Amino acid sequence: MSSILTNTTSMVALQTLKGINASLAKTQAEISTGMKVATAKDSSSIWAISKVMESDVKGFAGISESLSLGESTVAVARQASETVTDLLTDIKSRIVAAQEENVDRDKIQTDIKALRDQITSVVNAAQFNGLNLLKGTDDMNILSSLDRAEDGSVSASNITVLRQDLSTTAGILGTGTDLSANSTLSASAATNAGNTATVTIATDTDMSDNAVSISVGGATLSFSAGDLAGDQDAAASTISGALNALGIVGVTASVSTNVITLTSTRAFEDVSLTSTGATASAATIAERAETVTFSGSANVAEGDGYQVTVGSNAFTYVAGKGETFEDVAKGLKAAVDGGSVSDVTTQVVENSSGEWVLKVDNNGASSVSIARAGAAGGTASGGLFGLDAIDVTTNAGADSALGNIETLISNSIDAAAEFGSVQGRIEIQNDFIGKLTDSLRTGIGTLVDADMEEASARLQALQVQQQLGIQSLSIANQSPQAILSLFQ
Repeated sequence: MSSILTNTTSMVALQTLKGINASLAKTQAEISTGMKVATAKDSSSIWAISKVMESDVKGFAGISESLSLGESTVAVARQASETVTDLLTDIKSRIVAAQEENVDRDKIQTDIKALRDQITSVVNAAQFNGLNLLKGTDDMNILSSLDRAEDGSVSASNITVLRQDLSTTAGILGTGTDLSANSTLSASAATNAGNTATVTIATDTDMSDNAVSISVGGATLSFSAGDLAGDQDAAASTISGALNALGIVGVTASVSTNVITLTSTRAFEDVSLTSTGATASAATIAERAETVTFSGSANVAEGDGYQVTVGSNAFTYVAGKGETFEDVAKGLKAAVDGGSVSDVTTQVVENSSGEWVLKVDNNGASSVSIARAGAAGGTASGGLFGLDAIDVTTNAGADSALGNIETLISNSIDAAAEFGSVQGRIEIQNDFIGKLTDSLRTGIGTLVDADMEEASARLQALQVQQQLGIQSLSIANQSPQAILSLFQ
């Protein structure tokens, strides 16, 4: 049936042409924008995914800038700490030269002061954008990543840079928890009196048949049978004189009847003692120095301060972040040495129990009182604490400086190594962020970018279809014209 009111064929042709035009418009949009998913209506799920990924890319761009800034800051600190290490090594060479007594120590001290001032200048100048990692103890966090979980939540990750305080500032003892129990004092005073041990010669009216051997500090004195004459008292006197004749450093012998008393004034060294044919009261003669022994089980927290009072002078060291009792003992040694207490010398050792020990010796005629204290909550001492007190103008000062400078060099080396390690990590992370950003951009392109070759081919095909559709619609619109012939 034909109808002049309803042209079904024309309607079909028109709908087909509309569909072709819609596809053609979409393809032309893809070609002009370069994207197959430009808006949420194109594909809501893919558009949403791509927008989340794009936000991550922008976030990682900011992270890259943060890492670059952090890397520059750490690089400045590393270079400065390496320079400080070199300057401390130069100071060590001067200290070594000062060990000779026939040098001009005043001129050497002038050189040391100049180098010390240069170290202070380097530490103060080691800042980037106002941030100095060689002063203070607060950590610096560098934003290193944004981590997206499966549920869509985002958390930030940081690279923590530990500050390495290379200042020479003295710590301030806190008023917090009493820490005195973490250190044990061997005596309340130090004197120049030596420690003693005895060797007793057994009672015998005729010693000519006896053989006696005594070893003191590695030096051995032997008497064969027939070498000793008289009774035990005479033998003791002969042996005592022979021991003194050996010239053992810091050891003297005296006699009372048949008992030989050996006295050692060695400050930081025990003296071994063995005997045959006689009875020794001890296997060793203890060193003269008094000791402050720090706990081998307690921990040291930032701000924990310890104080040693020698005579009327109080010397303090306050631990920084990550320090141990080794650092505390060496810090107190530097403080005491820098205090220039007359005739007082120090040494730091680790005993057989793994405890760190500060030894304090007094070679003066008068006894010197010793006390110790400890408290939490203080302000930490600088990593180069004690540098300002180095003085090689005296024998004692030159001797103590040699040990103290090694501690300072070790601190600066540790600081440079720490900065070098974290700088390397920042570089690796920055390189990774760059590669990750490229991968994300590639992924986004895969999701939303148009395939231009395919779009070009489809455009040509749709243009042909459009032309055919127009012709088809034209033919369909001509169909009612045939009805007119029925009315002629």
